[in-house]
Parts: sequence; C-alpha cells; structure tokens
Amino acid sequence: MKDTRLSPPLIALTDVNKWYDDFHVLKDINLTVQQGEKIVICGPSGSGKSTLIRCVNALEAYQGGDIHVGGARVDADDKHVHKLRQRVGMVFQQFNLFAHMSVLDNLCFGPLKALKLSKPEAEERARHFLAKVRIPEQADKYPSQLSGGQQQRVAIARALCMNPDVMLFDEPTSALDPEMINEVLDTMIDLARDGMTMLVVTHEMGFAKSVADQVVFMDHGSIVEQATPERFFSNPEHARTQDFLTKIIQH
Repeated sequence: MKDTRLSPPLIALTDVNKWYDDFHVLKDINLTVQQGEKIVICGPSGSGKSTLIRCVNALEAYQGGDIHVGGARVDADDKHVHKLRQRVGMVFQQFNLFAHMSVLDNLCFGPLKALKLSKPEAEERARHFLAKVRIPEQADKYPSQLSGGQQQRVAIARALCMNPDVMLFDEPTSALDPEMINEVLDTMIDLARDGMTMLVVTHEMGFAKSVADQVVFMDHGSIVEQATPERFFSNPEHARTQDFLTKIIQH
C-alpha cells in the first residue's frame, strides 16, 4: 500500500466521547483512516467497538470531540446525514434485507431512491456487484431462500451499489454458522485487494493478520493499543492486549 500519510485522512476521530446516561462508552477516541487503508478493531464485548463505527455513520450521536468523513463533520442531527450515508457503506451483524423483495430489488432500492439512477442503470450496477460477491445466480431469489453467508454477501453488494468511499463492517460474521464465515471473509478480502477503505469490527484474527494495515484493540471504551498486524500479534505492548489475544486465539 502506498504511503498516504501526507494526505488528509478519509476518516478522522478526534477526542470522541459518548455516554449512555452515566455509562461512558467511548473515552477520548483518536483514530484516523487514510484512503485505501484497512483498519480492524477488536476487543471484548462491551468495549465500545460497534458504538464507535456506528458514530462514524451517524447511527449514534456522540457528545464530545469530532468525527470527520471526507473533511465534513459527522452530526447525527444534521439534515445532510443522508449524503454521509451515501459515502459510507455499512454491513451489520444481521443482514437487514427487505424480506418481501428479491435480491435484485434489494440492491436496486438505494440507487433508485437515493442516487436517482434509472432502473436499467440500477440493475446493471446490482448485477455487477452480485458477480463481485460471487452470487450472480441469486438475483431473482428472496432472502429467505438464501443461506446466511449468501444473505451477508447480498448485504455487502447492496452497500457497494451506493458506490461508497469507505465500508464499515460491524462483526459481519458473528451471526453466521462456522462453515459460512469463510465465504463472507473471502468477499471482504477481495474488497480489500481492490483498494476499498475498510473499518472492520471483528473477532476473526486470521482476517486481521492477512488484510489489516493497522489493528486497534479497545477495552472499556478506550483504544488500548494500535499497531501493525505483525507487531500486534507477535509483540503486543499492553498486558490487557496480551491477555485478550491469548484467550481469543486459544478459543
């Protein structure tokens, strides 16, 4: 990957804080993501990982600090938040597909409504990305007719149809049966190879080792450690990181 450190970051979180009532869920988060960079965020349940990326997409409001995407400040109350979400694709733990729509119609919905593409343009784009995630033959099926892994790949293709600048993944394999995990990870690896900017919350450490430019470890709402995969896995600095890796790799 070429060095883009002199370029403005695509995503910048500066001293970000968030509370749920008295619970301090994000504490002074500082993180930048350069164009084309792949950042993996890991950590125990309840450490704030999912909340962090939901704040990037204005699905959660934050109460302190700043988040910028492409130079524009993220604000969950901003009337222009729909424009942000056109630039930022998001894939969730659950697939969130429209059950009453075919796969093709699920993929066309956003480009037709938000991007104002014509139906032929939207369908051409949808079929392109279904091929990209290796399930072009599923276009006319309904979500209930697909496996969990296929549904998640449809969800990835749907996000790509909006032509985003960055893709956010919130534990995209956690709801899948073990034999379906690799087909989703392979799709994400393909995306990474194509140069997509990615911010990924996952416990899949093999994916982090092979794809990430940086691995971020969070605990109790704070970033405890951030390093290259080589250093993160072979020589973590913090005892809390070492303990986490011992447990998750043994598991």
